[in-house]
Amino acid sequence: MTETKTALVTGANKGIGYEIAAGLGALGWSVGVGSRDAGRGEAAVAKLRAAGIDAFGVPIDVTDDASVTAAAGLLEERGLDVLVNNAAITGGMPQEPTKVDPATVRTVVETNVLGVIRVTNAMLPLLRRSPSPRIVNMSSTVGSLTRQTTPGAETGPISAAYAASKTFLNAVTIQYAKELVGTDILINAGCPGFCATDLNGFRGVRTPEQGAAIAIHLATLPDGGPTGTFHDDDGPVPW
Repeated sequence: MTETKTALVTGANKGIGYEIAAGLGALGWSVGVGSRDAGRGEAAVAKLRAAGIDAFGVPIDVTDDASVTAAAGLLEERGLDVLVNNAAITGGMPQEPTKVDPATVRTVVETNVLGVIRVTNAMLPLLRRSPSPRIVNMSSTVGSLTRQTTPGAETGPISAAYAASKTFLNAVTIQYAKELVGTDILINAGCPGFCATDLNGFRGVRTPEQGAAIAIHLATLPDGGPTGTFHDDDGPVPW
């Protein structure tokens, strides 16, 4: 009998994160619904459970050391096989580098980059005990320097905070992959595409469920699969 795998998805009380949790849960996984707001997290858990998914709440603010440490403690007995770093913010607009408030950049990086490092490092001791540990960092093609410097490529509005934070996240993902080479841990970045969520005022052209597909794919890679890569639904994305 195969043991149930356990995943933690940050920012999972709504949008793409919720659909990632739902998708992994549909595979028979036990899924931790990470949420800053405990009430919203529990509401999401109740909805997932009503759909027959083994979900449980994990209160977690990725910007707070104590909160992240407590979340790791909550998972200690269950163990952890997959971490999906999904929580992110845009920081609002405008973000032209000549206009953006440096405090906005700092706030976005604190969640989108430092939050990923903080959570990943707290969960690594648990992941190392898993036979097939996976880490998925939800990024965006707007963070691709190759696309940002390709004339005519669609990269969204000029963004010195959000887009740059995803470039930073991509770089951090590569460094983790280099450090963890030779272990069973596979760490990859995935882009969900332009999905209709409250992050963009529901202007996206893809559904959150469609956006979740890449995370589910990377979370369920076979042993010996790729690590240190950046993918969307169409395949590899240039860094």
